[in-house]
Amino acid sequence: MSLPKTLAEDVARNLVMVARLIDEDPEEAYAYARIALRLASRVAAVREAAGFAAYATQKYAEALAEFRAARRMTGSVDLWPVMADCERGLGRPERAMAMAGEPEVQKLDKAGQVEMRLVAAGARRDMGQIDAAIVTLQSPELASNSVQSWTPRLRYAYADALLEAGREDEAREWFGKALEADKDGSTDASDRLAELDGVEFVDVLGDDDTTGADAADEVAPRDEDASGDRDDEDDVRDDADLDDGQDDDEDDDQDGSVKA
Repeated sequence: MSLPKTLAEDVARNLVMVARLIDEDPEEAYAYARIALRLASRVAAVREAAGFAAYATQKYAEALAEFRAARRMTGSVDLWPVMADCERGLGRPERAMAMAGEPEVQKLDKAGQVEMRLVAAGARRDMGQIDAAIVTLQSPELASNSVQSWTPRLRYAYADALLEAGREDEAREWFGKALEADKDGSTDASDRLAELDGVEFVDVLGDDDTTGADAADEVAPRDEDASGDRDDEDDVRDDADLDDGQDDDEDDDQDGSVKA
């Protein structure tokens, strides 16, 4: 569907903001998506963006409705895995599992099929079927030494499932493999490995800052007291000078403040 030039530009600006903010500030991205949706609800790209913005803010029912609308407009199956994950978010893992067995999955590209496998494994875990989740993730893609965009997440999910099943040594191995493939830091595999190895990180800089602030708070009253003592000494000297009949030509008002 084509839009008038001015309207198209307004919609495009809002979609750009959605893409820019969705990872850092999902709520703000959602607000921009709603604006775009009001301007052009019959554009598939707008419905898809609105769906992802709602998904990022855990509004799963709304996200699912938008994804379904986008799919009706385009006929594409690309959104099938995220639609299934919305079913999980709505507490309906059995529906996600049913979607994993639908013919649409076979029409997905490799990345989409891996994503669907991840969703299906998550649904198995939702239903307490941890061993089935592990089997679901076991695939040629998992065993492959080739690193693709989805490799870190697939290995990480497998490691996490192994850990839940109590297979700690295997989990450590696969968290390590996930870390090797995760060049962009898309997972927290390094943190999970450190946790398994009993490594704790201490914020030394933060402690030093706090200590310094506390020390400054303690010093300030003593500085004020010292200033008061100096003022008292000055008053005594001034009285002595007056008793001796000498002129007081000096400025007795001294600044007793101390910079912290």
